[in-house]
Amino acid sequence: MLPSFEIAARHRPITLVAAEGLPLRAPFGAVEAAVESGAATELALDGADGTRLAVRLAEGRASLLVRVDGAEHPLRSRRYGRVGEPPTRLGLTLTGSHLAVLTHEGGTWVARGRIDLREVGAPDTRDPDWLAGLRPAVSGPVSDVRAGSFGQLGLRDVRLVTHADGSPYRVGTDVLLTATSAGPGFFDTAHTSVWALSATGDLSWRSDLFFERPDRPGVYGDHATHLVRDGDRWLVATSTWSDFPARRADRAPGALGITLATATDNLTRGRHVLATRRLEVPTDGPSVGVWDPYLVRPDGPDGGWLVGYVSARRFFDFHPLLAAGPSLDHLALRGAATDRRATEGTTLLRVGEDWRVLASDGRDNRRAVRARFPVFDTTMTEIGTLAAPYPTNIPWPTVVPPDPDVPGDEWRLVTFDGTRYGGRLAGYGTHGDVVVMRQAAPA
Repeated sequence: MLPSFEIAARHRPITLVAAEGLPLRAPFGAVEAAVESGAATELALDGADGTRLAVRLAEGRASLLVRVDGAEHPLRSRRYGRVGEPPTRLGLTLTGSHLAVLTHEGGTWVARGRIDLREVGAPDTRDPDWLAGLRPAVSGPVSDVRAGSFGQLGLRDVRLVTHADGSPYRVGTDVLLTATSAGPGFFDTAHTSVWALSATGDLSWRSDLFFERPDRPGVYGDHATHLVRDGDRWLVATSTWSDFPARRADRAPGALGITLATATDNLTRGRHVLATRRLEVPTDGPSVGVWDPYLVRPDGPDGGWLVGYVSARRFFDFHPLLAAGPSLDHLALRGAATDRRATEGTTLLRVGEDWRVLASDGRDNRRAVRARFPVFDTTMTEIGTLAAPYPTNIPWPTVVPPDPDVPGDEWRLVTFDGTRYGGRLAGYGTHGDVVVMRQAAPA
């Protein structure tokens, strides 16, 4: 029996430069600096091949300048380029194939311009050799210059890091979480990160994970990830969102899938690039894509696996599924909630001696199954709902059981909402706040 939950805290860790230092191992970098009011300033990432990725602030306007093969491509947004109050800092971000300029105004970063570098013939930003040649450059009266890996404008897709048996992976009294670190744009500006949530409710960054694909070159910021400790190795199951197109017309069937990586390095600290293979999962009919993997081996090292995930009949009409098998290479469908059309965040949780499948019913479902956290058995038959507030967007139900080694520890639920950040240009992909709930006091 799961308790009722109530909201205890919200977090929004905003960071352009998460850790200083180059070279970049993935196409997620940033440069930022303090600027003087009214002074012309430029920040750049210069490539060894002569490519220049630059952002400028002059005469109250922020702009971009990309130099490729000696040709310059300036971009200044008429709608978003003019700043409000005088900025205190200027920022450049490279997230996937996107270059953006941001200004820090009134205590908030605001996106003032963005370009997909593929549109101007720039080199492949996912090429590790090209990334290794990038160096920061600045001009104008600046101070406190920082350059390094990109952090995040928001967090979503919050998942518990677990052992293979489904129990939380703890470091001391902290529980570890994976999350999607949002960039200044759509899903292709985000990447996977690992966080620690303390017993007192503090949230702190620990690592970033990036991925190589089995079918194409380069390094990707794939996300919606489950990180699993399986004996002396890590399993990393993730969704290939990093090159999912923002334009509806470009969304091809099969473009979105699940990959699996293994590693023995400590993935909970630092930055890591992981080779992957495709994780093939069964579907209940025609499917244009699968995502949101969750892996559990409930009966120990000699037992089989349960795998939860989501399948889409079309973009975006999607529902949760559960598969089982003796290995991750031999999975058969056990059940699917086919009556849903906007339900994701499939999560497995042991409650007593039983396994339950949790999910999140988005508001695009029919009225009876809208804006709630359903609970299913392992045939994907709904048997109840979580008694918890339902934030905006489609928040995932990440339930943290009490730590038996911490006296008085209680159940927690960690999720997220759809709160955006960075202004209208940054848009939808920047959600959200991390919402932490605790076991509600008896009425």
